[in-house]
Amino acid sequence: MDESKNTHNREVTMVQVQVLGLAMDVTQDPTSPVIMLKEVNGTSVLPIWVGPAEATAIAVQLESKEMSRPLTHDLLKTVIEGMGGEVVKVIVTDLQEDTFYARIFIKHQNELFSIDARPSDSVALALRTDSPIYVHKDVSMDLDISQFQKMEIEDDKEESGASDIQEYLSNLEPEDFGKIDPDD
Repeated sequence: MDESKNTHNREVTMVQVQVLGLAMDVTQDPTSPVIMLKEVNGTSVLPIWVGPAEATAIAVQLESKEMSRPLTHDLLKTVIEGMGGEVVKVIVTDLQEDTFYARIFIKHQNELFSIDARPSDSVALALRTDSPIYVHKDVSMDLDISQFQKMEIEDDKEESGASDIQEYLSNLEPEDFGKIDPDD
């Protein structure tokens, strides 16, 4: 099969998205960070719930902040590029039982590798490598987003969503993480 046709057909089954911003799902207790992915050539928005650390990593990149030490996604980018690889794209591939799945596509020496990853890590890496983000057409992008509180990350605003996340993280209590049993 002609590889260019195969690639083209795969692209048709996906929708390119961009990170609209971060929000907080106020229906959760405690509230939960959400990445808002918006169709590049459309109006549909896909919310993906993420952990506080991943939300911080995404907010730092959206705001072009420099950290004194590299975050995990910075390290991953450095390792991939240091070994001669290139992140080509990331795809949110599936939604099963309230869990999103994604794949990171890395090109190395004319070979394309597809790696299973969480969407939050995939998006954080895509932002750091300026790689396109796609959502498979079978993943519904028609979800109700009215329960989310926007976290002031927009192209035309100076306000930082990172400060909202910092405030959220600083207000977490140990019991917010659940009981940890070292014998488990």
